[in-house]
Amino acid sequence: MSDEDRVHVGTVDDLHASASRTVGLEDFGDGEDRHREALGVLLDSLHTDAGLTPAGSKYWRSVLKGALTARLLSTSALASDPARAEVAIERPVVVTGLPRTGTTALHRLLGADPANQGLELWLTEVPQPRPPRETWEDDPAYVGLRDLYSGFMAENPDYGGVHYISADDLEECWQLLRQSLTSVSYECLTRLDGYSRWLAGVDWVPAYRQHKRNLQLIGGGDPDRRWVLKNPSHLFALDALLEVYPDAVVVQTHRDPRKSMASMCSLAHRTAADWSTRFTPEYIGSSQLDLWARGVETFDAARARHEADPASRATFVDVDHHELLDDPAGVVERVYAAAGTELSDEVRAAVVAENERSLSGDRAPAHRYTLADYGLSEERIAERFAGYRGLDA
Repeated sequence: MSDEDRVHVGTVDDLHASASRTVGLEDFGDGEDRHREALGVLLDSLHTDAGLTPAGSKYWRSVLKGALTARLLSTSALASDPARAEVAIERPVVVTGLPRTGTTALHRLLGADPANQGLELWLTEVPQPRPPRETWEDDPAYVGLRDLYSGFMAENPDYGGVHYISADDLEECWQLLRQSLTSVSYECLTRLDGYSRWLAGVDWVPAYRQHKRNLQLIGGGDPDRRWVLKNPSHLFALDALLEVYPDAVVVQTHRDPRKSMASMCSLAHRTAADWSTRFTPEYIGSSQLDLWARGVETFDAARARHEADPASRATFVDVDHHELLDDPAGVVERVYAAAGTELSDEVRAAVVAENERSLSGDRAPAHRYTLADYGLSEERIAERFAGYRGLDA
């Protein structure tokens, strides 16, 4: 086998064929989101721009095959129950903001309320109507993913302090956007110049419609429970998000980017450094700074348009990182008020308990990094984020 073979992720056709063989399904729901085109662009960029190592090639093949497998499963399940397409997704709470600004913490605090529902990680991998919780241990798909993620955390004990993951934790809904191969999250894992240029000009609305179909599938058995979702990359696609979910409560978290950017770079480096010869600390610093500053600029401009539009049904809430640390239940109460819901004493207690759980044991934050590790300085970040409301927080 040549070096080129070892770092070749695959082709559009062979990845589709491999996914089909894995689950015995063939209907990918080819439609308006043109996922085959997106996959082709992403593969070209991986092979041209990324400088993949053999480990990186193996990782990306697994990720892309997993996206296609998830698409097959959701397409099949939706076809078997067409009524799911009529399930309303009303007034979802959508958390977004720069990475490492408290989006995950707030998302999981909101998920502590049993009246809410979020995306458990395992159900983004194997989309299906959410089974009763007491049956999950009998589901081979859940057990396999539970063991996979618990094994990863055991092998990487320091990772929990950066971003704790498990099969039944609530996770980012980019896992649904990946069915359309449309997400800036890929750009946080390797160098993808060609894909980045393509993504900057693409229409995200079809990907969000696929996103909604999956929510209708997974949560259709609980139509009265409010969806709480989280994804920093919503910053790049607010118009598309609100076209599909026009009455969303959009929560934007804020933290001084001189802190959040260093943390973001460290997370990207810890996660993906071994997968590429070109995803160097210096490249991570420069590319992530540009990516997320552009995300804030894009979001702020779109938000201003929607807030100025009297016909808009969206609601926006701002949450400062310090506020989230000092009074997590108060933050949740304020989000609830924006959504037209009261925070009961029982739910407040559940939020407090979840916050305490997130700060203890393997989940306790423990993350060490410096800006200089990634060729950045406070002055450079302050200049790039000039005007951002979180800069002086």
